[in-house]
Amino acid sequence: MTRLILSRLLQTPLILAAIMALTLALAWIMPGSPVADPGRIPSEEIQQAMLRQYNLDNPFSFAHGYVRGLFLGIEGHPPPYFGPSLQHRDFSVNAILADRLPVSALLGAAALAVALLLGMAAGVLGAWKPGSVWDWLTLLIALLGISLPAFVTGSLLLAGFAVVFGWVPLRPWEWPMGAVWDPQWWADLRQLLIQMLLPTLTLALAPAAYIARLMRLGLAEIMTSDFARTARAKGLSERQVIMRHGVKVAFLPVLSFLGPAAAAVMTGSFVVEEIFAIPGVGHVFVQAVLSKDIFMLLGIVLTYSTLLVLFNLAVDVAYCWIDPRIDLTAPGGR
Repeated sequence: MTRLILSRLLQTPLILAAIMALTLALAWIMPGSPVADPGRIPSEEIQQAMLRQYNLDNPFSFAHGYVRGLFLGIEGHPPPYFGPSLQHRDFSVNAILADRLPVSALLGAAALAVALLLGMAAGVLGAWKPGSVWDWLTLLIALLGISLPAFVTGSLLLAGFAVVFGWVPLRPWEWPMGAVWDPQWWADLRQLLIQMLLPTLTLALAPAAYIARLMRLGLAEIMTSDFARTARAKGLSERQVIMRHGVKVAFLPVLSFLGPAAAAVMTGSFVVEEIFAIPGVGHVFVQAVLSKDIFMLLGIVLTYSTLLVLFNLAVDVAYCWIDPRIDLTAPGGR
């Protein structure tokens, strides 16, 4: 396992370098000027001076200065320094990420946990009673979750539960303020959890559908295997066979899916944050694309890419820990 971790960590800088180069190339060829505000376009001379100030007149000079800032930082900013925000001139990318990333991380972690819980429960229920109404209902919900994109699901949930029924308030997100023992702090926390409900369900629906399908198919195959028949012959009930033996084996494909599921949740949060007006990284990323804020784009992409690589590494380590027979460093993964 140590060899696996070291090999993946050594590959990480190469992966991030390729992602950075591709992102910079795409951001550079995007139309528009990174130094022009939407309502105020400076003169040509001022724009050229600002481009030279930020090394935006030459992609190679910009890349050299940006990489230097990542590894060495600049005066007053320790590494990794992602540079200033061209859209928010008074803030650095690091400061904006430090303020917005916890919101997106909380939303993504909650969505992934809900997806895992709902998907495994639906998969076990479908495999326990195949062909029943619950099985068909599970398959129908999984089909809808896979087919409907996040912006459609989010819009429907927002229109239904917030606008029509009024069960979820339409108000900006606010972190609980004050002391934990203050009753107002708990009231603010309750309000935040209520506001998190719809975006969390929107993000969790698609990965939960995939997890339900993987769990159901895995359990259906396991329940017809020899060791399941042996367990039944020893007097174990169908529920005991599933919970004691089947779930652990069927969970391995689900565990492998958690890496792509994390990527789907992380990228899907950009759209969901725009729909529900959540003050997270996704909202800032959309605005950075519209204003061609290259520093912000690179900072967000590198941050999310690093998190995704580390999450995939954690999934591989957990995979080997659950089933020690698996060696992912060997040819063929065995």
